[in-house]
Amino acid sequence: MDSSGVEKIRVMLADDHLVVRMGLAAIISIERDMELVGEAADGVEAVRRAAELRPDVVIMDIVMPRLDGVAATSEILKSSPDTKILILTTFGTSEDLRRALDAGATGALVKDSAQTELVSAIRKCAAGEKTLSPSIARQLKCETPRICLSPRQLEVLRYVAKGFNNTEIASMTGIGRDCVKAHLSAAFTRLNAASRSEAVAIAIRLGLLQV
Repeated sequence: MDSSGVEKIRVMLADDHLVVRMGLAAIISIERDMELVGEAADGVEAVRRAAELRPDVVIMDIVMPRLDGVAATSEILKSSPDTKILILTTFGTSEDLRRALDAGATGALVKDSAQTELVSAIRKCAAGEKTLSPSIARQLKCETPRICLSPRQLEVLRYVAKGFNNTEIASMTGIGRDCVKAHLSAAFTRLNAASRSEAVAIAIRLGLLQV
């Protein structure tokens, strides 16, 4: 909060291109409710700096040296879960964008977005609101894979989403623990998920699961 009583959104930049960081810094500097608290030129530095600074919002490039933006997003949110991540990218496959959102990013914009759109997205992210630029939203919608899970796989995932372990799920569903593991394994494969939490997040995003 500054001397006028304005609550500042603390922003950190993570991009390997200096000119991009300079441009973003200039935009942030003219907003009364924002302040730049730090910068990082690669993913490893972004994780370290975010842990030190605890920014409200990190503007994160996807393609960076040493550690990409998706992995950096995941690592930052492990140590600073209240920090919001806004992906800002020149290009990126739908899979990269999905992975970033599944890792916990709050929003995603393309780098040629208008200044007003960027400023609005920072404010929305700071408030915890999901925000996607129209082109990214269309890209994800058009390329969303059509995935089907069996009723039993969905049932098991619902219990996983509620925090139950395999033994508890087996007891509640009346199937063996090995069957629960088999249904989860099949769901992981269909969703291209590497963990229980990622499987639940993907299923919710695709509209397959409601919790």
